[in-house]
Formats: sequence, structure tokens, C-alpha cells
Amino acid sequence: MAGIDVNRSTTGVPLPKEVSAEIWTNMQEASAVQQRARRINMPGSGITIPIVTGDPEADWVAETDEKPVSTPTFGSKDITPYVLAVIVPFSNQFRRDKAALYRECITRLPGALAKKFDATVFASSGAPGSNFAQLGGSTTVAIGPNATDVKKGTYAGLVAAYQAVADADGALDGWVFNSSGKGLLLNQVDTTGRPLLVDSIANGSNVPLLLGEPVSYSKGVPSASSQVGFAGDWSSAVWGSVEGVSISFSEASITNGTTTLTTSGTDTVDVPNVINLWQRNMFAVRAEIEIGFQVRDSSRFVKLTSTARS
Repeated sequence: MAGIDVNRSTTGVPLPKEVSAEIWTNMQEASAVQQRARRINMPGSGITIPIVTGDPEADWVAETDEKPVSTPTFGSKDITPYVLAVIVPFSNQFRRDKAALYRECITRLPGALAKKFDATVFASSGAPGSNFAQLGGSTTVAIGPNATDVKKGTYAGLVAAYQAVADADGALDGWVFNSSGKGLLLNQVDTTGRPLLVDSIANGSNVPLLLGEPVSYSKGVPSASSQVGFAGDWSSAVWGSVEGVSISFSEASITNGTTTLTTSGTDTVDVPNVINLWQRNMFAVRAEIEIGFQVRDSSRFVKLTSTARS
């Protein structure tokens, strides 16, 4: 099968060397989780992170009495890299224009990887493995406005989220919202109808800070069940990648889903949808990354909903 695989050095498929680095950088910019959590270096086999679960306790003693003896307690969390990948087919017209291929790779691939990574972190199921932490099961805090009691509105909900993280021995240091959550924040107005969380309409629609902590926005935050965002102690969350995003090219056949066919009577069979790229004058770009995510304690995070506070 020699000659089928096409790589960055193959004649006719030019790709600037900085594309892979740009995709890696743009993935970090597109992922709210990667913006907020701490990045660590990770080998291909994963890593075990030691955790101090309890500190020594001091106590008062009378003169000449024996001093108390206390020791810290320890635990650990394993973080394992899992493969996240996407294949994008293109027509060969892109071969004629290096800039077009470059822009297309930059536009499509980082967002696809980042969205799936964030969506998996913020879900309660569908993890790639047991050592990939998810925040979907976090305690729910409603931050929707109360129509009859302004003191039970969105601000009170944000403070309640802050307090819930503090009660779990964490320090809330970041917020992540989806588009619905952003709309909820922008809808906060004073008695004259002026927005409370932006300086002016002319300055844009982003709310950069809440209670002094930075705000990120992600399409990966689920919108089901009135979910609008997450908040928590991001300093206690880590993510790591083995070697960043890798890019490869191919003109071989690819499989894009399946088609269900009726064979006889009511019997059916699923047939792969095979696309012969060479025959169709196409090629495909594959981006993949070995990446993992872990948190010290998921109770240090809360799930935010648009439900009205009671």
C-alpha cells in the first residue's frame, strides 16, 4: 500500500510547519476547560498525582504537658491520556492554494477538538475511560431570577455558588457559561433597564468577571435541563497532553457512518459508508490529540442552571 499515506513532506500537499502549533494553540483558546484548569506534562502511560487529603492538627496544651502528635493524610488521583480525533475530507482544489488549506485546517479542527473535550468534561456520562473526570454530576445551583423577590435573583444565585464551593473546602476562581448563560447574564438590568454586568453596549457583550473571578464561554457546556454553566475551584483541576495535536494526511478510503439495508424480509444489516478519496479527487486531514482531565474533588464544582431561585 506504498504511496497511499500523504504526509507533510509529500510533494503536492504543502502545509506550513506552523499549522500544527497553531492548531494546538487555537484548541487551547477555544476550550474553556483548558483556559481555566492547570496544564501538566503527561507521559503516554499517564501519571499519578499525589494529594494531601488532611493536614496535621495543632492543639493547645498546658505547661509541661506532652505536645500532640498529628500527621498528614495522603491520597492520589490517576490521570490517563485518551485519544480524541477528527477527520475532515477536502476536495483537491485546496491543493492548489496553500493559504486556503491552512485557513481551513485552522478554522475547523481546533474548534471540533475543543468542543468535544469541553462537552465530555461537563457531561455526567460518556467519559473515554475511568481516569477522565467529569463535572456533570456536580451539585446544582439555580441562578435564574425570581420574578417576585429581587433578593433571590441571579446575584444571589452566584453568591450561593461561591458559597457551595467554599463549603467543599474550595475557592471559586472561575466561571464557564454557554450561550444561554451569557444571555442570562446580559439580561440583568437595573430599574431603568440599563445592563448591570457590562459597562456599555458599545463595549461588547462579554462579561469578563463575576464576583472578581474570570468568566469563559464554551459551546461544550450542555444546554439540556436548563444548564447554563459551571463554576468551581479550577486550581484543583488539571489537564495534560502527551505531545499536542498531531496532523496527518491521506488519500485512502475513509468510513463515514453506516447505512442500514434490508436483506430479506425484516432482516437488516449495517453497511459502512466508504468514501474512496482518491477516486473522488479528494483527500482527508486527520487531527488527534492524547489528552486527559482530572480534578482533586468534584464537590469543589457546581452546575449552574437558569431555574428561578426560590
